[in-house]
Amino acid sequence: MKKIILILFFISGYIFSFSQDSKSDTVRPQLLDSVLIKSSLKRTTAQSLPETENVYIYSGKKTISYTLDESKANLAGNVARMAFAQVPGLNVWEMDGAGTQVNVGSRGTDAHRSIEMNMRQNGYNTNSDMFGYPEDHYTPPMQAIREIQFVRGSAALQFGSQFGGMLNYVMKDGDSTKPFSVESEQTAGSFGFFNSFNAVGGKSGKWNYYSYYDYRRGDGWRPNASFNYHAYYASLSYHFNNKANIIFQFSRMDYVQKIAGGLTDAQFNQNSKQSFRGRNYFNPEINVPAIILNYNFSRNTHLQITTHALFGQRNSVQFINTPNIYDTVNASLGTYNPRQVDRDYYSGFTTEARLLHRYQLGKIKSTITGGLRYFTTITKRKQKGIGTTGSDFDLSLTKSYGIDLHFTTDNYAAFAENIFQVTDRLSFTPGVRYEIINTNLNGVINNASFPVHYNQNRNFPLFGAGLQYQANASTQLYGNISQAYRPYLYANITPADQISVIDPNMKDSRGYDIDLGYRGHYKDVLTFDISAFYLFYGNRVGQLTLTNPDNSTYLYTTNIGNSEAKGLEAYFDISIWKIFAKTYAGFDLHVFNSLAYNHVRYTSGEVSYNGKNVSLAGNHVEGVPDCINRSGLQLFYKTFSTTLQYSYTGKGFSDANNTAFNPTGATGVVPEYHVWDLAISWRFFTNYHFSAGINNLANAKYFTRRINMYPGPGILPADGRSFYVSLGVKF
Repeated sequence: MKKIILILFFISGYIFSFSQDSKSDTVRPQLLDSVLIKSSLKRTTAQSLPETENVYIYSGKKTISYTLDESKANLAGNVARMAFAQVPGLNVWEMDGAGTQVNVGSRGTDAHRSIEMNMRQNGYNTNSDMFGYPEDHYTPPMQAIREIQFVRGSAALQFGSQFGGMLNYVMKDGDSTKPFSVESEQTAGSFGFFNSFNAVGGKSGKWNYYSYYDYRRGDGWRPNASFNYHAYYASLSYHFNNKANIIFQFSRMDYVQKIAGGLTDAQFNQNSKQSFRGRNYFNPEINVPAIILNYNFSRNTHLQITTHALFGQRNSVQFINTPNIYDTVNASLGTYNPRQVDRDYYSGFTTEARLLHRYQLGKIKSTITGGLRYFTTITKRKQKGIGTTGSDFDLSLTKSYGIDLHFTTDNYAAFAENIFQVTDRLSFTPGVRYEIINTNLNGVINNASFPVHYNQNRNFPLFGAGLQYQANASTQLYGNISQAYRPYLYANITPADQISVIDPNMKDSRGYDIDLGYRGHYKDVLTFDISAFYLFYGNRVGQLTLTNPDNSTYLYTTNIGNSEAKGLEAYFDISIWKIFAKTYAGFDLHVFNSLAYNHVRYTSGEVSYNGKNVSLAGNHVEGVPDCINRSGLQLFYKTFSTTLQYSYTGKGFSDANNTAFNPTGATGVVPEYHVWDLAISWRFFTNYHFSAGINNLANAKYFTRRINMYPGPGILPADGRSFYVSLGVKF
């Protein structure tokens, strides 16, 4: 497209030059014929992020950036294994087919609601409580995402708390070529699935705006798995001049989902689709307002100030018990048993100021980025309330909460990284971050019979450095080492009962991440990124069994040991057609593959198991498969495209003790599994498009996780075969 525009530009200049009278300086006006430009679908191959972008530095880091396409993934259903297929090693947990939660982890980290990822949208955090309870309850519709950016463990210096990396959703902007545009896509599918995505946007003068509303509902593949999801977003930007602009944004997501519950191994083997929970519900409501100010002092100096809040709640009402205990009418009561009601309330505020400046020291060109961050949050946790004996979504109580806690966290951080361009090809990027974290907990457990108070202030620096060598015009060698951390969670400092004791000197988990890789492209035929990694995860938190002087025992929550992850990650995308064909003619055939081998083991430590302290050394880290591979065959012809994707995930264990079998299904082996997906897309009549697909084409019977808490306990089966069709319009 850019080549066509340049050709037209030079042609118009040529015509303009000959339209002048050679004997006069006066330009005679010429009316040119209209030009019709036709284009085919463009591939959305994953690339690495540039060395610098806006106020961020990515030089020497393991990064990936790509756009989503309905020919590659079921975007209406938010199917994560397809959306993240081009990210090697990203472990995806599939809890249901609703697409209401994204559960991803990397390099041996916990994937549950992306709890060990620094999750962002347009550069600001969406984790519910970044320090005390960093589960990411907010999930935008993938139809609204323009670009996905992912930075591995070295992201800790610029972005803060995480071991898994930083994942940023860049949302769409309004169409800058017209004052008003409309986008609408309606999708229907198996098991009562329906999704309606509708957006408007445009540009008028100095204003640009974009807004969407998404509604999704379904009955679920399993019984008792229905859901109703709503997502809203509005972005309004004003450009004062070519130096400054300000952006106002607001996001909201809420849903009510019925939870089918977990299964034992025997139940899963008998019928993986069955459910024994008909009265369990989950309901998060998350609001994220934000203001972003960008100011360019000069061509070399850029400032960005982002202020955002996150407020909302997560609610659940459930009959919580292992799946071998059925939720039936209690004969003595003549009704169902009362359900447990749990509620969290979040209120957080963050401001980040970042400055990027390009300068020169002698002959060395340099770029520095630095900033300050302030974060404060209050989480109110009310759990183990006695709810009703009914079957609908009802959060009312018949008895008060057994746990009523108030958590407060304040965080201050300063950070800086600098690219030293040592030669035209070699750059060196050191960085530092300094963290101050103050945590306070007050409240009661066991129905106010046991008061709880915990307070700790800590501060520490993090260091890192990266190297990047431009081997030639299209390939790079890169490497980095960076310290990372994960604060201990609220759950770690909350006694489970009166015989539990918290270590007053418990430390945040600390470690470091190393990458070494080679990436680039060859013409328009091959894109690749091959790397080795090592991640040390120290001071993991767990429980030990200790003995009092009177020989009574108690559980002691403290730092229990260390783990390490090492392996290989490889991605390539190759055009089979362009290797052999001399002409393009609107046709292309591609193969992509993203592979990760993970050797993730405990190197030291012990935990309490059945009243005894058991060594973890040599055990697999829980929830982490040794191998993850996703491959795709993509066909492009003019405005038609299709992708056949194969996903393989190797065997793993659900707990640190590597339990082989548990009759309740809550712990045990998670077997390997293979899944096929098909997606197609066709654009017609310029403004219309049709897409369709089949998920789990071979109807594989599998599960990605076991769990001993919400929304189980037990095995959580993945969805069987399903289909969808979409019709969309944009004008």
